[in-house]
Amino acid sequence: MPSTRRLSYPARRRVTWRKLRASRTSERDPLAVALRRKAETGAAGAACGTVVAAGDGWSVRDVVCTAGPRDLPFEERQPLPSASLVVAGTFVYRGPRGRSLLSPGAILLVNAERAFECSHRHGEGDRCLSFEFELAVFERLAAAAGARSPELRCDRLPAVRPLAPIAARARAALDRRDAGASDAFEEIALEVGGAVLELAAEPARNASAPSGRDLGRIARVLRDLESRIAERHRLADLAAAAGLSRYHFLRTFKAVTGVTPHQWLLRARLRAAAERLVATGAPVTEIALDVGFDDLSNFIRSFRAEFGASPSRYRAAA
Repeated sequence: MPSTRRLSYPARRRVTWRKLRASRTSERDPLAVALRRKAETGAAGAACGTVVAAGDGWSVRDVVCTAGPRDLPFEERQPLPSASLVVAGTFVYRGPRGRSLLSPGAILLVNAERAFECSHRHGEGDRCLSFEFELAVFERLAAAAGARSPELRCDRLPAVRPLAPIAARARAALDRRDAGASDAFEEIALEVGGAVLELAAEPARNASAPSGRDLGRIARVLRDLESRIAERHRLADLAAAAGLSRYHFLRTFKAVTGVTPHQWLLRARLRAAAERLVATGAPVTEIALDVGFDDLSNFIRSFRAEFGASPSRYRAAA
């Protein structure tokens, strides 16, 4: 029987605000616009990249892909090494080291002149912010990071804490699109290059690669989490949605994404909070509630641990 409990005024206000925000976001979001246009025209899925900033030996592209389950996987080969921050959506990457499922917050790593394939069997569309480097610049970054060579030794980095501040700054610069953002992107690009070289200096230590069936199960869960980050998600419910036991689901989720479900959801909420702190003047308490934190002190403590500053100081610095 459905619940008849009425929402309090603040709760109704938050629900209304979320619906209004979702509507406004879909109108401005390039991925939502591209997918809507694809549905209206019946066109095949495709990837389109727009250069948002460039400098001496580096460039940043906003890549929107509308491919879905009905589109064939496509093979690519890039002339330059790159690190692509996944902004939205999920997709499967297949390279020389096997398959990986990429989701928001993760970074796709591509070596120069290495063929790879992307597919969207488990959902439609994705958006990435791709940082590309000239080989000479990448070699200098590798030397500065203490890496033996500019060769990227793994295909993806999960949404781990050392990358969180850089990823948040990149999203903020992407949303600004002004002269200041272009200046910020130069620092961000070089920081991204150095960070991924440092973190990808050693080969991944996964015991075995996840199966295609496991990738599909986790992709469904990730898309559900992404669409409802503010809600509570019990491990048992997530495992049931994936058709796995809690223990097997936890192991499989971490093998696929590199982090636990709790870590993934916590960081997704913190990224959403960081974006709102920069883009709006909403009170910190309201932002904490809207992204899924019930306790303000826990939100502030988690935010400071993730980004190295309190929410108010982060907003002031941004």
